[in-house]
Amino acid sequence: MKISAQEEYGLRCLLRIGSSEAPEGLTIPDISRLEALSSANVAKLLRILRLGGFIESARGRSGGYKLAKPADQIVIGEVLAVLGGRIYNPSFCDSHSGMNTVCGHIIDCSMRSLWRAVQNAVDVVLSKMTLKDMLSNEKIVNDLVTTLNASLLENQAVG
Repeated sequence: MKISAQEEYGLRCLLRIGSSEAPEGLTIPDISRLEALSSANVAKLLRILRLGGFIESARGRSGGYKLAKPADQIVIGEVLAVLGGRIYNPSFCDSHSGMNTVCGHIIDCSMRSLWRAVQNAVDVVLSKMTLKDMLSNEKIVNDLVTTLNASLLENQAVG
């Protein structure tokens, strides 16, 4: 399991825009320089984020990219879904059947249970994290994630 470069860099670009105090927003060259990414890559990521409804752009000399809604209304799980998708999707099994047409484990698959549980745990954390949370410092974000993980473990123990 890996976070893709698109997810990592896309989230970094969104964080950069969210932390900007420039009233006109940030331009592609600004973000490219600040994040040490190519302008072409930044343009691609910003297009995805704009189509996902997280940022908006203004053209022209004083144009730039700004958040399309307040940072506390941008859920990190939704951002990552737009940038790359989920770790596990039920259709995953259809595309990983080896040389067979249908996976030989379709009836009784312990791996499917594992990936579903991992995805559920990730979803719990990512559905509670907002861009506003991520704009905090590392200690605050770490404390929040620790609290979310503890809550998740408590709920699993009870359930």
